[in-house]
Parts: sequence; structure tokens; C-alpha cells
Amino acid sequence: MPLRRVMVVGGPCAGKSTFARALGARTGLPVVHMDRIHWQLGWTERPLAEKLPMIRAEEAKPRWIIEGGLSATYAERAARADLVVFLDLPVGRRLWRMGRRIAAARLTGAERPDVPEDCPERPDLEFVRYTLRTAGLHRQRHLALIAGLPAGKGVVLRGDRVSARFVANVPRETV
Repeated sequence: MPLRRVMVVGGPCAGKSTFARALGARTGLPVVHMDRIHWQLGWTERPLAEKLPMIRAEEAKPRWIIEGGLSATYAERAARADLVVFLDLPVGRRLWRMGRRIAAARLTGAERPDVPEDCPERPDLEFVRYTLRTAGLHRQRHLALIAGLPAGKGVVLRGDRVSARFVANVPRETV
């Protein structure tokens, strides 16, 4: 079955954007970053009443890779997806990545391509607390999501090498 729609979930700094970009490059599927829907300029959170129509419009399209949260739309998105990928990395590894990402941004001044403009990386103690506080809950939610899918429709990837092998084994033509 060709991949036309892929849902990618995982905790903060699990590598969702990187994975989605790699899979998009391999398959030609357009990538939608939830951070671009969730955030506005300067890390201002977009109201839910604005986010929901934006993600619903993306989900209605015939081809996509949607990476990121907004659990209020998980059920519908998973139902439309051909594949749901959960990047299951330990919280310690994700916190290390968070620090590395902040340090790299300070050195280069580069902004991430998966967030709106004027959203520079910066140390954010509240984001660290959020990541620690929700790690178990998010993992349980994502594992339950995968467990509730038909056989072969969900996959749990635990590590960068496993994720890279997965992408390398996806057929280049999806449609």
C-alpha cells in the first residue's frame, strides 16, 4: 500500500521534525509542522479556535506528513493516516537534544525551519518542566494510540538509527 498520509508523534525534542523532513524528502509527501500551527510570531500561542480549522484543513488534503501534537485532533488524523509513527525516545535523551539545539542556535543564530519566524531557540525552564512533567503521560497516550490501530498501521521507533533505517526502507514512490 502506498503511503499518502503519515502522522508522526512523540514528546518534545524526540526528532519529529527531522524524521518528517527525511521521510518527506524520500517520499515526496508534503510536510506539515504542528509548531507552525500552534505558534505565532515570537512564541505566541495561537488560540485553539484558530488552530483547529488550520489542522483540519491540512488533514483533509490527500497527501501529507503531519508531525507534532494537538491531541484534540489525534483520533481523526490517525483514522485518515496510512501510517502512524511514534518516536519513543527517553526523556533524558530529549532534554539533551533540547540543550544541544539551544546551544547550536546561539552559535549560528539560525532559526528552525519548522517554527514561525521570530521564534528563536532560547533556554526555557518552563519547557523543561513541561517535558519532565508530561513525559509519562505523553508516552502512555502515544502507545495507546498505536495499540488502538489496525495491525501494520502503527510503528514505534526507539532511536535515531532505527528511525533512519525505517526511512531508508520506505519506497521512494508513494502514489
